[in-house]
Order: sequence, then structure tokens, then C-alpha cells
Amino acid sequence: MKNKIFDSLLTVLKNRRQKNELKSFREDQENEEAFDTRDLGLREVEVDKIVGSVGRYQDFDNRFRLKTGLPSERLMKVKQAVRDGKPLPPITLYQIKDEYYIVDGNHRVSVAKERGWKTIHAHILEFLPSRKTIENILYREKVDFMEKTGITSPIELTEVGQYAYLLEQIGEHQASLTAIHENPVSFQDAAKDWHKTVFLPFVSIIEKSHLPAAFQNRTIADLYAYISLHQWKKGRDRRYGIGLDQIIPKNMEEFRAKMANQQGFEFPEMKHLMTAFVLISVKAGEEYKIMEKIFALEEVTEIYDVPGEFDLIVKIVMERDWLSSDSEVIGYFVYKHIRKVPGVRKTQTLIPTFSKHKQG
Repeated sequence: MKNKIFDSLLTVLKNRRQKNELKSFREDQENEEAFDTRDLGLREVEVDKIVGSVGRYQDFDNRFRLKTGLPSERLMKVKQAVRDGKPLPPITLYQIKDEYYIVDGNHRVSVAKERGWKTIHAHILEFLPSRKTIENILYREKVDFMEKTGITSPIELTEVGQYAYLLEQIGEHQASLTAIHENPVSFQDAAKDWHKTVFLPFVSIIEKSHLPAAFQNRTIADLYAYISLHQWKKGRDRRYGIGLDQIIPKNMEEFRAKMANQQGFEFPEMKHLMTAFVLISVKAGEEYKIMEKIFALEEVTEIYDVPGEFDLIVKIVMERDWLSSDSEVIGYFVYKHIRKVPGVRKTQTLIPTFSKHKQG
């Protein structure tokens, strides 16, 4: 029993010590099988992403404070140089995915951390992970995409092979631009134009829709790739919005031409008012209290207390975008704002397919 307690204490102390130490580049390199390299040159690096050291990871703690008892003359000289306003040379870093390890410049990073600097100038050599995990395969696909296109803005995809589809799109766009200008257009110039005139407007439409909330485990770029693939390449029927064709044409270049005439990324035709009725069964004796809570919701325009299987009838008037269906938007609203009201036992939602109104 004493041995088990002693072993547990040793484990706790070991874990606590490891949390306070810098990460070792060599250990992480072995774990990720990161041996292929590419020189990224001089760049600004976020100081918070510098997590370890190549040779001196045992000399500093995880906040890059020099450990007690070690010589601090070099650190004092760096601090004095900063106080005197002298420029510091770039540090040298190794990179594995989104983390950085110091080759040269441990003291400069220590001062940067202490002073709260957001970024620091560094020369970077990236080590590409090769261990066969989905995360690493996606990372290498992203790196390949960025190298071929020159696009540095992050486009995060979560499915293997989707970066290749985006490269295919850019290739088609390159051919279209070459035909329009009657002169060769480089792949990177086409990629820059695609990013500005196709990808970003399309992403803006998605962000204004209800889709991100419905697909919380997917990125905006995932949704772009999925919708554009089915809209422009496969031409399949879609279930995520009956009015999509009014916003996004069946052809990528037609979409680009349409966006060129837009002032910014505003699409008034994307909005559509819809009406629904929700039948609600509530806990006995709490009808009026629940009525007040539900009637306070902005989308609720009328509410009635009625006898029968259901106790309340609620009229909802909402605005939705063309990329989402009525049932998606109303279902989400009922789930989030009505079904979670204490005392609500059961709901049934009715969405009219046709209506007539008399003028009052």
C-alpha cells in the first residue's frame, strides 16, 4: 500500500515538473517523425507559439525564465540592449506544425515573454511531420496547397483530399482567366484572384447562413468545399437550402462575375420571412408563467392559451437565409428557446405551405 502511494506521489511530481518545463525538440521530432525540412526564411512569429528549445530546454521553465543558479550575464545584456533601444537580430527557430523550438535566441525570447511581446522576428526551418495520422496528412496537404498557391491566409479543412479539390478549382479558374485576358496567367496569380473573387465571397454567404451552427464540427472551408463541389461539379440536389440557386449559380465563373457587381458581400435577396406555429404542452398550473417567458421572445408575435392536448399555441415570425431551410431554422429556434423553458413538456411545430391574409 505504501509503495502504491509513493509511486503515485512520484507520478504527480513528475507530471508537475514536466508541465513547468520547455518541450524538447528532439523528443517531439521523434514522436512526429518530422525529418523532411523546408526553409521558410524570415517571418514574424507569435511568441506564445514558441514552446520549446533545441539545446537548452532544461535551462528555462515553460515561461522561458532562466532557472535558479544558472549564469544570467547574457540575459542581462539582452535586457539592457532592449532598454537602450538597440535592435536585436532575428532568432532562429525550428517549426513542427504550429509549434516552434529555439535554435538560437533563448534569452531574447525570455525578454520577449517578460515584456509581453506578441511577435518576434525569426528565421524558420520547418520540419514536416510524416507519421501516418489524419492530422499529419492534412497538415502536409495544407502545406502543399500553400506552397503551390502562395495563399497564406489559413484555409482549414478536416477531410483528406479536399485541398486537391481546391487546387483543381484554381486550375479551372486559371484557364478561364487566361482565356479572358488572352495571355497566360500564372497559377499563383490565378490562386490570388480565386481567393479574392470566389472563395471569400462564397465564405461570406456561408457565414451569413444557418449552416455553421448546424455543422459545428466542420470548418467554414469544409462547408465551402462541400457546397461548391456539389453545386459546380456534381450538380446534385441539396437538402441544406431550397433557394441556393438564386444566390450561387451553377458555374464558378458565373458566380465570380455576379460577385464582381456586388457592393461588398451584402445579399438582401438571401433573407426571407417565414411563419410557424408551435403547439406546446406544459406542466399543469404553470401556463401563464410560461406564456410570459415565451411571449418575451422577439420572434414570438402571438400566443394563446387553449384547452385540449396542447396548452399553448405560439405564432413565430422569423427571418432566414436562402442557404437554410425553414425546418432547420425554426427547429433550432424551438429547441434552443422554447423546449428549454422550465415546465415545457412537449412541442409540435407546424410550418404552413400556403397562406391567405385579409386586410384589416
